Amino acid sequence: MPSTPPPPRPSLGSTHPHRPWSARPSGGEPRWPATLAVLAAIVIQYALPDKLVPGPRYLIPALAAPLLIALVIANPRRYHRGSRDLRWLSITLIAVINAANAASLVLLVRYLLTGGKADGRTLIYAAIGVWLTNVIVFALWFWEIDRGGPIARARPGSPAPAFLFPQMATPGLTTAPWAPTFADYLYVAFTNASAFSPTDTMPLTRPAKMLMLVQSLASLATIAIVGARAVNILS
Repeated sequence: MPSTPPPPRPSLGSTHPHRPWSARPSGGEPRWPATLAVLAAIVIQYALPDKLVPGPRYLIPALAAPLLIALVIANPRRYHRGSRDLRWLSITLIAVINAANAASLVLLVRYLLTGGKADGRTLIYAAIGVWLTNVIVFALWFWEIDRGGPIARARPGSPAPAFLFPQMATPGLTTAPWAPTFADYLYVAFTNASAFSPTDTMPLTRPAKMLMLVQSLASLATIAIVGARAVNILS
């Protein structure tokens, strides 16, 4: 007898009985959480010691500010208008902040490994700044890559999710249709940087897994190398 081909696998975004990742017709997420996060990262970068800032101190604000202003003008209150150019602007802004913080981390580790002189208090403050920026920038990455970004998530037929949140995996956990916002991605980035692994939210795609891996490595380097040197200085 001829074999019957197996039925096609259901699409996460179309036929799942709960569809917790279906876009909400709400007009999009509010802009201010991500904007405040970007501003906080710029301020932290500006406040780092001179030896940990790549290039002139004004370089990162000068590069990031025009990109942020353009994005705010396009969607001043909520994410509801989008285009490929605006998404690339957002990705470029995150990449600029990410590159600056990665350079600061490399400079910090190199400074310590080559025997640089620093008092414990300054070292700890600098390490905290680098670690916090690490949390912020990867929260922005998670927020931007999941289901095509905040604008795509607000529209019907958004791509399949990159992260599996508890509300998506547990039917009946929420009474209303649920979708993650920036605060949820900030929590994921904070727990991943603290525990060096996912906690309650699992990555589903390779890009999401690689981002979490890189963030864990950066966090581990900051805490282990810098922390050990700081304890040695303070003792």
